[in-house]
Amino acid sequence: MTHRELALDYFGRKFHCSQAVLAAFKDEIGLTEKQALKLGACFGSGMRKGEVCGACTGALMVLGLLYGQYDKADSQSRETANQVNDLMMNKFAQVSGSYICNDLLGCDVRTEEGVKYCFDNNLFTEFCPKMVANAVDVLEEIINEYGQPDN
Repeated sequence: MTHRELALDYFGRKFHCSQAVLAAFKDEIGLTEKQALKLGACFGSGMRKGEVCGACTGALMVLGLLYGQYDKADSQSRETANQVNDLMMNKFAQVSGSYICNDLLGCDVRTEEGVKYCFDNNLFTEFCPKMVANAVDVLEEIINEYGQPDN
């Protein structure tokens, strides 16, 4: 299965968008499925506040695990992490229209009315999978551009 297919499969099994994207890349980032699903568990629906889309956040976690700084003396990895972060956020917004969950959904998921609107309009089942796919596509583009790190 491709990363996109894996992510959509996780999402289709009712995992959050953040979990779906992160778990789809578990092998590349050295996490077990359980670790990836648990790590991504609190980031869906923009951290349940309609903030940064969980699919985008899952992708940022992958990028952090691939390119993030862990040695304070390694300023290059900090710079690289900043670059891939900005690329992810900007490219996701370009292809999706925004990276803010509430803006993407057109409602406030912090409210009962907003959640009801999402269910009534099938946004979680028809719109959100597109955001998962967009996040994976942009993530793969960035990984292809920057390459797989040796760490």
